Amino acid sequence: MRKRKPSVLFLCSHNSARSQMAEALLRHYAATGFDAYSAGLHPSEINPFTRQVLSEIGLDMEGQYAKSLLEYWGGKHHFTYLVVVCDRAEQDCPLFPFSTYRLYWPFEDPSTGQQKLETFRKVRDQIAASIRDWLRELENQGLIARNGTLAAEV
Repeated sequence: MRKRKPSVLFLCSHNSARSQMAEALLRHYAATGFDAYSAGLHPSEINPFTRQVLSEIGLDMEGQYAKSLLEYWGGKHHFTYLVVVCDRAEQDCPLFPFSTYRLYWPFEDPSTGQQKLETFRKVRDQIAASIRDWLRELENQGLIARNGTLAAEV
C-alpha cells in the first residue's frame, strides 16, 4: 500500500506574495512528494511582483489566485503541515485544528520595501532556501527520498 503524499498549507495575511511563492516553490522542488496549497487570512489579489519574480525563475502562476483560509476550514481538508510565513498570520491565527504539524517561517513582507522588486526577489530566494533546507532535513530523517518523494511504502 502506498503512503499518501503529505500536504502543506502555506499561510500568510493576504495570500498575495509569500505564501504564493512558497506554494509554487514547493511544487517546483517536490511536486511528486507533496501536495502544496496556500491561503491568506484576508486574501487580496496576487501581487504582480510575485508573478514576475516567479516567472524569472521559470515558474508559471497561471490559474493561481488568492485564497481564503476559510476555503480549507471545517475539516474537508486535513494538512500534514501548516507553514505560517508571516508574523501577522502567526498572531491572528494561533489555532488551526486541521493540520498535524505547525511550522513558523517568518519572512519580511516584500510589498513594504522601498526597492519592491529587489525585495520580492530577496524574499523569494529566502523562501526557496528555507524549502530546500526543510526538504533536506526531511531526507535526513528518512521521511522523503532524495528526489522529494516519499522515502518508503507502507
